[in-house]
Amino acid sequence: MTNAAQIHHALFPTAIGICGVAWSERGLVALALPERDAAATEKRLIGKSHSAGAASPPSAIADAIALIQKYCTGECIDFAAVPLDLTGVDPARRRIYECMRALRFGETTTYGALARETGAPESDWEAARNIGDAMGRNPLPIVVPCHRVLAAGGKLGGFSAYGGTTTKETLLALEGVRRGGGAPRLPGL
Repeated sequence: MTNAAQIHHALFPTAIGICGVAWSERGLVALALPERDAAATEKRLIGKSHSAGAASPPSAIADAIALIQKYCTGECIDFAAVPLDLTGVDPARRRIYECMRALRFGETTTYGALARETGAPESDWEAARNIGDAMGRNPLPIVVPCHRVLAAGGKLGGFSAYGGTTTKETLLALEGVRRGGGAPRLPGL
């Protein structure tokens, strides 16, 4: 992990609530989705990033924040150019995160399909479980779009951010993803 003295964080408003990011000089380290209040969001963000404290974001991070804010209004955003600092993330999880980052706005896949794309040599069940584990440990939801990975048969699957599957449904609805027919729902908005 990056030296804690080099990591800082900032909270910012979005259309879905207060979010936060933490960063090092190499890029984003963590992203926290809205919790019950700003203090809870900040507490989770500090816990997962080991931030040394709040700070004014440098320009590349301010640009990433602006993209996240636009995304949260439903604007089609590509986060591919946002710099990430995945120091301490093992190579297998990095590969999974790279594959998730290749998913375009509004595009979904399944745990099994993502496992095959990463070239997982394990059985389908074991590979899909590894995908689920990596997603649960994803430090950068939205930017590394784990919400775009669904269970077999188009089922929602889990989501480890605050709000669980309701938050996942909100993010998918922002992207116009329709599950089970009909118009996308915007839970919590």
